[in-house]
Amino acid sequence: MKTILILLSAGLLLTSITVSAQEKNKPISASMEGNIFKPAKVPATDERVRQLKVPTGFTITKFAENLNKPRMLAVHTDGTVYVTDREKGTVTMLRDTNKDGKADQQKVVATKDQMHGIALRDNKAYLVTVNEVYTADINKDGTLGQLKMIADKLPDGGQHANRTIEFGPDGMLYVSVGSTCNACDETSKESATMLQMKPDGSGRRIYAKGLRNTIGFDWHPQTKEFWGFDHGIDWLGDEVHGEELNKLEDGGDYGWPYVYEDGKPNLADEPPMGMSWEEYAKKTKFPALTYTAHSAPLDMIFYKGTQFPKEYQGDAIVTLHGSWNRKEPSGYKVVRVRFDNGKPTKVEDLVTGFLINGNQQQFGRVVGLAHHQDGSLLISDDANGVVYRLAYTGKK
Repeated sequence: MKTILILLSAGLLLTSITVSAQEKNKPISASMEGNIFKPAKVPATDERVRQLKVPTGFTITKFAENLNKPRMLAVHTDGTVYVTDREKGTVTMLRDTNKDGKADQQKVVATKDQMHGIALRDNKAYLVTVNEVYTADINKDGTLGQLKMIADKLPDGGQHANRTIEFGPDGMLYVSVGSTCNACDETSKESATMLQMKPDGSGRRIYAKGLRNTIGFDWHPQTKEFWGFDHGIDWLGDEVHGEELNKLEDGGDYGWPYVYEDGKPNLADEPPMGMSWEEYAKKTKFPALTYTAHSAPLDMIFYKGTQFPKEYQGDAIVTLHGSWNRKEPSGYKVVRVRFDNGKPTKVEDLVTGFLINGNQQQFGRVVGLAHHQDGSLLISDDANGVVYRLAYTGKK
């Protein structure tokens, strides 16, 4: 028996969930409450951008603006920047022709309904919508040729329709497919997974499963190990469940929707085949690190440039889009995940200050990340239509 009571009033959502079942002759019950709070959006004025906080020696400036809702980023070997916009279904080309750190050319170079993820390889662009993967040649002028579909029939998006795509060190193409729901038994085996396929779209298979929504993922430059930041389940409380940094392994099951963090049970969803939550936890892989619940990690890349101080090499940079369902907002910033001998050790702030006026307002919800040609980092903001450039100008 499952009973769910939801009351929405004055921006506060109270949920009471009671689950009764028989697990080895023991009743199971749980109740919880959650909050809705969305800081008001205000413009990303030059004055507000100047007050952003970055480590000593770094600067952050606008690389491009007036971009509607920029999401994922990719940079070609010639320095041309590409940014997707799922709302408009576009890919926009950005160029900084005079090398002053700000794009002076913008041009839409591809359109496909709900385009989101992008990867570049061998002078080709690879793009993913909710249900299909496409490729296109990159022309000499930076525009894209005709889109050619190489894979289709990906699961419908539901709650998590933002597919991402990237090439691994093995030359294979990886596509993240989020869950259709907050927590449920999926009808498609490919939902809540990381897929792997060849560059031509063939040989598609499930690489890892039990991943609610791992939008941001990358491979450590030294160890070549595969890492991804997964979104925690909502409505388990303001502090639960934490965002999970996982080492993604072939054939791994990461627990969603039945267990989370270090094997804690999600009592509203019973494991299959009569298994207990404890039994199911034993067959899953636990995260290497967890982070503040509801922060919403949206992209993750290991820093591979040469502009930042040497100690940034091998560390991950992560965008946290920001919460909407906890009393005190979390996220709304860019963080650095420190790695020591190839293992994550802690998370620390890199770019903060998008939350202002006592956390009542925000002028940025960060999304995509990419290395620019000069070693700086580009960061997209889909709330204000801005792409930022984080550069190091101090002494190394």
